[in-house]
Amino acid sequence: MKNMTALITGAGSGIGFGVAQSLAEKGANIIITDMNDEAVLSAQQKLAEKGLTARGIKLDVTNEQDIENLLAALADTTVDILVNNAGIQHVSRLEDFPMNVWQKIVDVLLTGPARTCKAFMPKMRENGFGRIINIGSIHGLVASPYKSAYVAAKHGLIGFSKVIALETSDTDITINTICPAYVKTPLVEKQIKDQAQQHGISEEDVINKIMLEPMPKKSFIDIDEICATVCFLASKEARNMTGQALVLDGGWTVK
Repeated sequence: MKNMTALITGAGSGIGFGVAQSLAEKGANIIITDMNDEAVLSAQQKLAEKGLTARGIKLDVTNEQDIENLLAALADTTVDILVNNAGIQHVSRLEDFPMNVWQKIVDVLLTGPARTCKAFMPKMRENGFGRIINIGSIHGLVASPYKSAYVAAKHGLIGFSKVIALETSDTDITINTICPAYVKTPLVEKQIKDQAQQHGISEEDVINKIMLEPMPKKSFIDIDEICATVCFLASKEARNMTGQALVLDGGWTVK
């Protein structure tokens, strides 16, 4: 990864931060983005404590002006690896789902990656190289109740990636989507509480009967598993893997 630059959205914590650290350890130049300034600074400090450096830039992927500001700030920088990780969640039956929240989820999870791809693909094409990696979800392949916006957006992300794979097939640009089952992140921790309320069960039952029950391996996915997958997809050796959904689900979808 030396001499390569990677930009990760939603990298202030969780999966995004783990990916940023992993790519930095591989020698990549890292650009951390997050809509929260404090999260960006905290992530930079945590990396610095490990002897790693990263540039930090505030970015709301739903905000066109933020995208323009990002491009201006990186006018002299080539982004070789783009990791679309920013995400939000809301758990509610559709009848009670605030439509502004529904739209926000789609804007972050689906339109956001379209914005970042559109922003960085021209330079990738100019340089003849690019790796776009979307952090999707098992819910891009299967559905769960009370997650209509999230499931719709993650399904859409896989379809979007297939189209971009075709549109970039004439050059060494790839786009793939990693689809993990539940990962213990702050986003999932909040879901546990929300799902307990929606289903009228305990948080322990949410973990065992909803999150882990469909998985034969009965285990949360670790962030380092996702990081290793990102590193492979970002490599030159993955040049012919494109438009794919790579599933890390403990056997969920093989049944």
